Amino acid sequence: MASDTKDPNRRDFLVVAGNTFAAIGAASLIWPFIAQMNPDAGALALSSIEVDLSPIKEGQAITAMWRGKPVFIRYRTAEEIEAAKKVALDDLADPIARNENLKDPASAPATDQNRTIEGHEKWLILIGICTHLGCIPEGQKISDARGDFGGYFCPCHGSHYDTAGRIRKGPAPRNLDVPVITFITDTKIKIG
Repeated sequence: MASDTKDPNRRDFLVVAGNTFAAIGAASLIWPFIAQMNPDAGALALSSIEVDLSPIKEGQAITAMWRGKPVFIRYRTAEEIEAAKKVALDDLADPIARNENLKDPASAPATDQNRTIEGHEKWLILIGICTHLGCIPEGQKISDARGDFGGYFCPCHGSHYDTAGRIRKGPAPRNLDVPVITFITDTKIKIG
């Protein structure tokens, strides 16, 4: 009785081994091109930062750096919050909230509530870059000029922002942006 099954021989082994080595060689040549497209460690480290809010007292502010941009973090006083809440939306040059934490940031009105994080309204967290030409507004230090509305003042071209970071006077076309923020605890945030 004859069998039609082939026994593996040396030639079959050489073909399989050669194809395996060719596939490994091709993968080792392609891998550097694929790996170079990943962000470097510096970019990954800057994608998000954590900031401890516990040392900040009411009325004080700090500046953190995130993705090469200053982030203004202010522990607002009750007076600053009330002043921001009293502003009528019709008085605002930019009626959009510009808060990336909202469900619809492109159309949410620029109320004080929409400029902060729900449940943490005492904290105002903004990207500290003037929306006119990219200057850094004053208002973080106690000795800084805060403009006509008690928030921030850009000395480069005279933009005035209120205590919610909304443009009220000057050439800036829109409100200061609110970055993506997560409260890890009541005294620690993650930006980005």
